[in-house]
Amino acid sequence: MSRYLLSLDQGTTSSRAMLFDPSGTIVDQAQQEFEQHFPHSGWVEHSPTDLWQTTLKCARDVLRKVGAKASDIISIGITNQRETTMIWDRQTGEPVYPAIVWQDRRTADLCRQWEGQKDEISKRTGLLLDPYFSATKIRWILDNVDGARARAEQGELAFGTVDTWLIWQLTGGRSHATDATNACRTMLYNIHDDCWDPDLLSLFDIPASLLPEVKDSAADFGSTLSGWLGGVVSIGGVAGDQQAALIGQGCFSKGMIKSTYGTGCFVVLNTGHEAVTSSNRLLTTIAYRIKGETTYALEGSIFMAGATIQWIRDGLQLIKDAKESQALAEKTGYENPVYMVPAFAGLGAPYWDPDARGAIFGLSRDSGIKELVTAGLQAVCYQTRDLLAAMEGDGAVVNELRVDGGMVVNDWLVQFLSDVLGVRVTRPQITETTALGAAYLAGLQAGVYSSLSEVGELWQTERVFAPKISRTKRDALYNGWQDAVGRLCR
Repeated sequence: MSRYLLSLDQGTTSSRAMLFDPSGTIVDQAQQEFEQHFPHSGWVEHSPTDLWQTTLKCARDVLRKVGAKASDIISIGITNQRETTMIWDRQTGEPVYPAIVWQDRRTADLCRQWEGQKDEISKRTGLLLDPYFSATKIRWILDNVDGARARAEQGELAFGTVDTWLIWQLTGGRSHATDATNACRTMLYNIHDDCWDPDLLSLFDIPASLLPEVKDSAADFGSTLSGWLGGVVSIGGVAGDQQAALIGQGCFSKGMIKSTYGTGCFVVLNTGHEAVTSSNRLLTTIAYRIKGETTYALEGSIFMAGATIQWIRDGLQLIKDAKESQALAEKTGYENPVYMVPAFAGLGAPYWDPDARGAIFGLSRDSGIKELVTAGLQAVCYQTRDLLAAMEGDGAVVNELRVDGGMVVNDWLVQFLSDVLGVRVTRPQITETTALGAAYLAGLQAGVYSSLSEVGELWQTERVFAPKISRTKRDALYNGWQDAVGRLCR
């Protein structure tokens, strides 16, 4: 009898495979980092082969670690870095160009070509006209890779975000599919009509033949080739990483909100069956689609969260391990005069400035490693306050924030987050909620769970962090951040 749900979590800096039992408990996991490529300033690329091979290796490794076979897997769930764009040959499976990562800003000038249509684009997709999304990345590949446009128009090429690429590989090219949560991040999908928008395809001059079939988040995405995992396994759940985290956090009621701290930081507010239009430059997105019924969300995106600490570790080499950051921050304390604005790939919500670049303010002769590391942690929290303020401006009432992701094991970070936000911050028993959400979707499709309500009942609190500082101090700290951002964006 099958015993596990296998979650494939393909992220921006690493791929992971995690086995869960039906109660949502982690059985074991495997993880592998892969190389990041920065061919020019503002450009970020991955090797599509690396994404696939590291994912496959992790899946095989985790099965080996627990002595499991393909027959022990109930179903596979896939969650992925969103917006990252690939185009490949339908016959050979060979990519025509490296994966252009969501952080990549090369199409900033290209976006200005459609400045006059930005309101209509936002109305249909819920997104802002920005290089972040897939549409202009697709257009760039078609315009800059020799022969790509002609081959696309002849139906020889396929486009996909990372989920689609993995599904294609796992099924041996038999399934070219995505789910609604990933499709809605391409800037080509009409979130109100739940379909690829022909007018947007025409606007961006992208052939419809490139596009995958869009399915529910819990659906039949095909089955693996027997050679990959030693047997055939069904793929039953797919969601972009932030929507998967919302599901893993059990945020199924309107008004519930979560924030995930991985490579970037993403705050997502469940708005129920209403696609709320933001007045504060947040994104309207699809939270999930189950049995043909769409649930929407408001989302704020921070491009650099864990990636900031990774840069401090690998770029500046100030620390050897991210775990060192908590002790350094405890020595520094809240009264840190150094403010870091990690706009290495532009600024996301609510600024949406693709041309901004990173800066550090407040340095003195007394500034050292601990102040810089602490400033990196604090920047994540200040940016989260930016996003919550925008959501409150759109009518949200935020009393509790559920947090997850690799960074929230840092108690100092989570306490500072609660203090600077002035709200209760709740950390769940399982912080790897992105992978968990994908597993839950696969379980829904396989009949392990009867409903989202049953899934929600599995969520458990590990610790609650409450604000400990005064509003005056909170606002003073945040005012310093706003001054730093203001200096950068002038």
